[in-house]
Amino acid sequence: MENTKIVLFITLITFARTPSLVFGNSENTKQNFPAILVFGDSTVDTGNNNFINTLFKANFLPYGQDFPGHIPTGRFCDGKLVPDLIASFLGIKDLVPPYLDPRLSDDEIKTGVSFASAGSGYDDLTTIISNVIPASTEVDMLKSYIKRLNSIVGEEEAKKIVEGALVLVSAGTNDFVFSFYDLPTRSSEFNITGYQSFLLDKLQKLIKNIYDLGCRTIVITGVPPIGCLPIQMTIKFEAQEFRTCMENQNSDAESYNAKLQNLLPQWQASLPGTRLFYADIYGPLYDMMNNPQNYGFVETKKGCCGTGLVEASFLCNTLTPVCGNPQQFLFWDSIHPSQAAYSFLAKNLTQAFLTQLN
Repeated sequence: MENTKIVLFITLITFARTPSLVFGNSENTKQNFPAILVFGDSTVDTGNNNFINTLFKANFLPYGQDFPGHIPTGRFCDGKLVPDLIASFLGIKDLVPPYLDPRLSDDEIKTGVSFASAGSGYDDLTTIISNVIPASTEVDMLKSYIKRLNSIVGEEEAKKIVEGALVLVSAGTNDFVFSFYDLPTRSSEFNITGYQSFLLDKLQKLIKNIYDLGCRTIVITGVPPIGCLPIQMTIKFEAQEFRTCMENQNSDAESYNAKLQNLLPQWQASLPGTRLFYADIYGPLYDMMNNPQNYGFVETKKGCCGTGLVEASFLCNTLTPVCGNPQQFLFWDSIHPSQAAYSFLAKNLTQAFLTQLN
């Protein structure tokens, strides 16, 4: 068990988060967004970590094995991520590029990018060990993006693009996992209620900063059932045959989500002209875990990569065996959902979002 704990410690400096929001493919549900701008963690990082000095990357196989061309791009999944699916549905582009890619074209800039960084969080402390980009710094990347956009289309058109863009914000789980539960740096300062309030204050400031730079339509995800992430169950249970979700962590996640949802109307009222939307990812994921037969899943407690207990990022590599049927796994690795799970989430979340939007 000691060796397992060492491996877990290495893995847990990485990142955890689960899916976000996506749209359906019916013609009458399309919305006219000129661009997509994405902030957050590994669920929406389309490759920014490839271009920073961190160990936490996914630009090697088996990551990307089900991506078009079977190419590992830095996405922490076997295939596409939620931002890609959204952009494709809206007719913006097939894939959302990472902002830090030096090959980024002017056309890509005009239709939006991802600023997200795997391992990120609202709490800057979350990113110190992993040396990834905190959410607060992702806003600085937006400033740089706007400057380049101005140089391409002019300030007036750039303002229209940013104001009309669909903005996705997906983070928070890393903060709970790495800064409170597993590497308990913040639990010495806060109880869970206090830390939830701390994170929500950080999130509010992030939304305000994004708003001040011109963004107006912002979708904010809650956090998933954290206690059901494979890595969290591995940490808790020495006898892996008895692994099950940790309901205390799930309860904390539900409480945080409820507080976030209740705060959004207040935040929106303080930001004239903005539209803030809450995206529930807890409920759909929890249902997949408890009713896997409804989704075609046969495994919900382990990832497809390796043993499925601890492998993620560099521990899930070209030497790691993978399952032969990832579409039957809820999780791709010990932290991140499979492309199949993202697809089901897309169907589940589409109508909820569109109802709010309209």
